[in-house]
Parts: sequence; C-alpha cells; structure tokens
Amino acid sequence: MSGALARLLFYPTLAYNVVMEKVSSRQWFNRVDQTVILGALPFKSMTKELVENENVRGVITMNEEYETKYFCNSAEEWRAAGVEQLRLSTVDLTGVPSLDNLHRGVDFVMRHREEGNSVYVHCKAGRCRSATLVAAYLIRLHCWTPEEAHHMLAAIRPHVLIHSAQQAMLRRYRQQVCVQSPAESG
Repeated sequence: MSGALARLLFYPTLAYNVVMEKVSSRQWFNRVDQTVILGALPFKSMTKELVENENVRGVITMNEEYETKYFCNSAEEWRAAGVEQLRLSTVDLTGVPSLDNLHRGVDFVMRHREEGNSVYVHCKAGRCRSATLVAAYLIRLHCWTPEEAHHMLAAIRPHVLIHSAQQAMLRRYRQQVCVQSPAESG
C-alpha cells in the first residue's frame, strides 16, 4: 500500500519541493563535506553544474525507477557525463534503506572519497531516504551515533527528517561498522 501511495503523491510532492526551494531558504542541494553533496532530484539541467562546479563523479539515487524516468539522467546519460551512478531503490515516504544498501552506498562514497571525487546523494527531496544514507556515511567516517549524524545534517540542511525506523536501521549499521571499546558497550 505504501508504494502505491508514494506513486500517487510523487508529482504533488515534487511540485511542493520545487516551490519550497523558490520561496524559502531551502537549497536544492547542500555540501556535507569535501566528498558528499546531499540533495533533491538532480534534474538533467543540473548535470553540467554538478560535474564542472562540484566535481561530482558519483551519484547515488535512492529513488525508484518511476521517480527519475522523465526528469533525471539515466545511468547511460550519467556515464556519458563521466559520472558513475548507483541506484539503491527505496520506497518514498515510508521506505527504509536496507542494511545491505547502506553498506553498498557508503562503500561507493568511500571509494570516490579516496579518489578525491564528490558524490551527489539524492532522493526526491534530499530529506529522508538520502539523508539516511548520508548519516550512515558520517557514522562510518566518524563513528557517530545516528543522533549525532542527524544533528550535523540538520545543521546543514534544516529540513532533513530521519524517521524512527530509519534511525533504528542506522543503529544496526553503526553496530556493524564501529568497534566499541568496553567502556562504550557497558
């Protein structure tokens, strides 16, 4: 049911995102660090800016296929622009990235980080699904708690919203990537 609802609400909520970017202080995307840019759907018209001005050589798409079909580059179009795309499809509104997809996404970011490239991580609004993946990246990089990662992201991108189910998945992710000292675990 949630997948059907997400499809039904996709265009109205995308229009809302575009309007909010125009009438508020929200930005379409925000740089998190030298590697990661967290943002909304990267429209085809943004490709040149992302590649030339932001050194984007990797894109992580948290959207399902239907969400990017008309407005965004295909994997082939990204490749032609010199950008590698990783799609980690997650249902909008209620979806939680799987533990496997968090690992795949963060590994992708870390590889690009080592190469000195930027990675654009997005969903529809750059608010929930993509923010969850970027929080996982911050957890792996700094061994932060999900709350610390969320707080940092909200300081950069105030409309970030990581739901309780996404927080729970981030806690599981942290248990796998952060080695705790005996004092921290007990």
